[in-house]
Amino acid sequence: MTGTNPNYIEHHLEHLQLNLNNFNIGNGGFWTINLDTFFVGLVTALLIGGVLRYVAVRMQPEVPGRLQNCVEIMVDFVQRSVHETYHGKSLLISPLALTLFLWIFLMNALDLLPVDLIPALMNTVGVKHFKIVPTADPNMTFAMSISVFCLIIFYNFTVKGWRLGKEILTSPFGPYLFPLNILFRLIEEFVKPFSLALRLFGNMFAGELIFVLIAMLPWWSQWLPGSIWAIFHILIITIQAFIFMMLTIAYLSMAHDTH
Repeated sequence: MTGTNPNYIEHHLEHLQLNLNNFNIGNGGFWTINLDTFFVGLVTALLIGGVLRYVAVRMQPEVPGRLQNCVEIMVDFVQRSVHETYHGKSLLISPLALTLFLWIFLMNALDLLPVDLIPALMNTVGVKHFKIVPTADPNMTFAMSISVFCLIIFYNFTVKGWRLGKEILTSPFGPYLFPLNILFRLIEEFVKPFSLALRLFGNMFAGELIFVLIAMLPWWSQWLPGSIWAIFHILIITIQAFIFMMLTIAYLSMAHDTH
């Protein structure tokens, strides 16, 4: 399929789907899983885990290699970010923040591949639709944000205990306006997963769409706008991974703090 095809954009926005009711490929509906998002997300997660495991097993304190230096720099950067923002004592937060940052960054970085490369390769084995960027799928971004939201609820209950009820009923307007306090608290909590998911999805979907639009230009005119947008997009994919990580740390820190 070429950029001159009128269905070019629609083709690049469709997922490889599996209907869980009848296990048919390509059928939509509620009980449908986007196989491309699932497999690419799984492969990138395994790749990150494998690389970090490789570095940990072969760590050399005296003469570290380039890969070990890169990993140590990222670990130190994430630990400093957690130390500056997170006020609790959980040992889960630093590994979680590192995992989120690396995983989201790698999934975002797949957007820098030529838009027709992976679909063309998959088409050779009979797969008509395959989206390579998992974070341009709201199912992926909401899955991550809901997981963070579950941790927020868990820490709210386990750390604050009975103080959580007092906090919900009395903050910010005092005990006599407790219905408003409850309403504001519900809005505050439920906005968090939406803000995490939609911010990441919106930026990555827009970036992917711009690459598709550039690919529709004549081949000889794609290089300049494509190169400029790719350089700018490197900043976007990094910032979005960083924002998701920092908001996660901040939300979990708020779950430990009392007003």
